[in-house]
Amino acid sequence: MTAPVFPADALFLIAGPCQLEDDALNLRVAESLVRLGERVPGGVIFKASFDKANRSNPGATRGPGLEAGLAALARVRAATGLRILTDVHEPAQCAPAAEVVDVLQIPAFLCRQTDLLEAAGATGRPVNVKKGQWMHPEGMLGAVRKVEGARPVPSREGLAVTERGTFFGYGDLVVDMRAFARMHEACGVPVIMDGTHSVQRPGQGVGGASGGAREHVATLTLAAVAAGAHGLFLETHPDPDNAPSDGANMLPLDALADLIDRAVDIWARVRT
Repeated sequence: MTAPVFPADALFLIAGPCQLEDDALNLRVAESLVRLGERVPGGVIFKASFDKANRSNPGATRGPGLEAGLAALARVRAATGLRILTDVHEPAQCAPAAEVVDVLQIPAFLCRQTDLLEAAGATGRPVNVKKGQWMHPEGMLGAVRKVEGARPVPSREGLAVTERGTFFGYGDLVVDMRAFARMHEACGVPVIMDGTHSVQRPGQGVGGASGGAREHVATLTLAAVAAGAHGLFLETHPDPDNAPSDGANMLPLDALADLIDRAVDIWARVRT
């Protein structure tokens, strides 16, 4: 029997670079995740975006685009055997992406876009919906119902929602640890902690881009596991400071294993 993508009884990890880069970088990260997978009881999913369609700076790099990006993700999957997740921003992207990747992800800013949610659901693929930075936890039930209702056979199996912080003023985010229990109770699906986007500082980076405070990633991630998060989403890069996007909040690749070991230990302690 195929293991569930989002198990409710074992900590799982979604990780990878923010934006797809060249094959060497993509595979370097993915191969590290394969080795780490032996220590993650619920399994590892590789993530990367083929298009960063919501960048603050109009001149910022967005990634390789749909066709080239899906080809790059297919190469990662073929080389490593990892499950693959990528963002979709428009309904027309869902079907072609679903032919290549294992999981479709709805970005936080788009979590109420009915056509997009229904197109993702119609593919039958697992879907992860990120909670909008302005939404209360129970508000995510509507997004879950839209995906569920559009599936070939309506079901919440293979659906997840992700906490990624809530706007606090104009340039900061906070994570309410009550959100994990509240979203799980309201939506009835696994709840994931996005430990890296939760430390973003919107508009506080160079040229109006998002800044970040990666020194807080570990604290928030471990607290979320103790508070009931079922899985973790962590963007990681060998050299975050020189990454094309979200470098200020990405976790250095060589720091990921230690954080995961600590998270798995806390998961076991709070659930026994």
